[in-house]
Amino acid sequence: MAEPSSAPHIYNATTYDDLVDWGLQPDSVEGHSKSTGRLVHKGPDNRPESGIWLCTPGRWRLSIPRDEFCHFVAGRAIYRSDEGEVIEVEAGTVVMFPGGWTGECHVIETMRNIYMLV
Repeated sequence: MAEPSSAPHIYNATTYDDLVDWGLQPDSVEGHSKSTGRLVHKGPDNRPESGIWLCTPGRWRLSIPRDEFCHFVAGRAIYRSDEGEVIEVEAGTVVMFPGGWTGECHVIETMRNIYMLV
């Protein structure tokens, strides 16, 4: 990432590889998904937060704390809400998860997501 900017940015975000180890996904149900990523911006009280997130295969429980916009640019995964809705994602999929969304994520093929939490 470049020096501080009035408009934080990362060039080539779909292939950018200077990522930081964010550890194993908590609440694992199957496998050991590992996350890496890079923040683009984090505002006061972490609002908004935007960045790149890469995750290896596995399945875990998740609860989305606040509205999150996701643009999946690589890989494949299945999100299943606690109400039973299934959202299959692959490169090119955009999802707006509302705050409070709960369910499971099953990463089938290492995925890359450009995200923004608001």
